[in-house]
Amino acid sequence: MTRLSAKKPEPGPGGGRPDLAQQATGPSPASERAARLRGSGLAVGYGDRIVIESLNVSIPTGELTVIVGPNACGKSTLLRALARMLPARAGLVELDGQPIGSYPPKDVARRLGLLPQSPVAPDGITVEDLVARGRYPHQGLLRQWSKADQEAVDAALARAGVADLAPRMAGELSGGQRQRVWLAMALAQQTPILLLDEPTTYLDIAHQVEVLSLARGLRRDGYTVVVVMHELALAFRYATHLIVMAAGSIVAQGAVSDVVTEDLIESVYGLPCRLIEDPVTGRPIVVPLEEFPDAPAQDDAA
Repeated sequence: MTRLSAKKPEPGPGGGRPDLAQQATGPSPASERAARLRGSGLAVGYGDRIVIESLNVSIPTGELTVIVGPNACGKSTLLRALARMLPARAGLVELDGQPIGSYPPKDVARRLGLLPQSPVAPDGITVEDLVARGRYPHQGLLRQWSKADQEAVDAALARAGVADLAPRMAGELSGGQRQRVWLAMALAQQTPILLLDEPTTYLDIAHQVEVLSLARGLRRDGYTVVVVMHELALAFRYATHLIVMAAGSIVAQGAVSDVVTEDLIESVYGLPCRLIEDPVTGRPIVVPLEEFPDAPAQDDAA
């Protein structure tokens, strides 16, 4: 495999580890103008704990944005704030040029869909009925269930690969099957912006690729897709726009080839590594350098 050349960030004060705040880059001016979803000066937290503070973010329209970073860095918190599921303590989230709080809830739900981590299905509900709940934003006093709603549900079941599960009870499914059913419900909502919080959780590698290929297909169809992920190799492979977070801040963003360096990975994850080239895509793969104490010595392994 080919070793990727590392574009090194400038050292931080005193010449030590790179200053993460200085590494952040932004989307192009064209992406800024086109962004339907953005946050400025965001401070968000839980109880007395502030998780992200003074954060600015612009989600490029029509791209597959992947957000990565270590545990508890604020990835899911940011996603929930952008979806109005978690109120910002300060700052503003804008959707289509207006404060997101100015829209009625159903109006937001027709523009933006969120698949949260580990959702829980109601007891005694079939897969088809669960996916049909994605049509709730399109219902009203004068508009009840229609042929278009049923077609949207059928299409979502098929696209998520769970049409054969439609009559089964959601509580009987495996973790991986449930995850794809929840994804189908988000697709049935038919929103132009789709936020997915760790959608590959509980999935084996084949189904992870299936879900991310689906996300890439949605982007090609004109959707704006944002995915929070931990698996760096897959994140780097599928992202058309990458956001890297650490300690509640965005420390780098842009095209994968412009953003990912060995120094960045070490600074964000505390993991010395080398980057090699994915032989299929040319995107980077992270190879850790850490030696584990139980690993056999090189001579012993020979």
